[in-house]
Amino acid sequence: MQLILDILPETPPTLDSFVPGRNQEAMSVLRGLLAGTERERFVYLWGAPGSGRSHLLRALADAFRATGRSGSYLCVPEGAVIGPGLEAADCVAVDDVHRLTPAAQESLFHLCNRMRDGGHGVLVASGDVPPARLGLRNDLVTRLGWGLVYELHGLSDAEKARAMERHAAARGFQLPGEVTDYLLRHGRRDLPWLMGVVDALDRHSLETKRPVSLPLLRELIQAPLDLEPRGQ
Repeated sequence: MQLILDILPETPPTLDSFVPGRNQEAMSVLRGLLAGTERERFVYLWGAPGSGRSHLLRALADAFRATGRSGSYLCVPEGAVIGPGLEAADCVAVDDVHRLTPAAQESLFHLCNRMRDGGHGVLVASGDVPPARLGLRNDLVTRLGWGLVYELHGLSDAEKARAMERHAAARGFQLPGEVTDYLLRHGRRDLPWLMGVVDALDRHSLETKRPVSLPLLRELIQAPLDLEPRGQ
């Protein structure tokens, strides 16, 4: 019988679970926002899909809430607008601004103004390109570039392999190199998916009382895990 597995991450994204790679400076700024030591209150992150933009925005909003403050994560669906009252939040994280409709762009424009004038809270936004290339209304583009702008760089294969190995070690087992090599050759490229496979391997290893190995992985991926060949 094929295994039917939910390989999505078991826990919400956190700042600690983000593997920074070449993004150390951006991570330092986000931690400074959380600690209240960063002077800038507006930050814009951009990068290709899989670079970790959504992970960081969700994690930052959650971290603010975990410390007893208010944090809102927004990924505005088509046709929706950003509601009033958010300017009172300690942290507002707006994801995928390149997808904003004209109405949502206007509401974000006014939110930026209210947060600047109110002198309270931080706003972190993300998109797939730098502000000047967003193709949004000019006044909003200006506001998204008010503060710090960082490109998020994806991890190299070697960094992804180390991240999977550390994740496995934290769960109490050693991940063989042949397993990481196989996943990086044949699997999807995003780190959350790769971590999900590591979690699934751990569960399957415990259930079958067999060590994690390449044969165990091949048995596991007989399930419909949506593996994608490299380069597609």
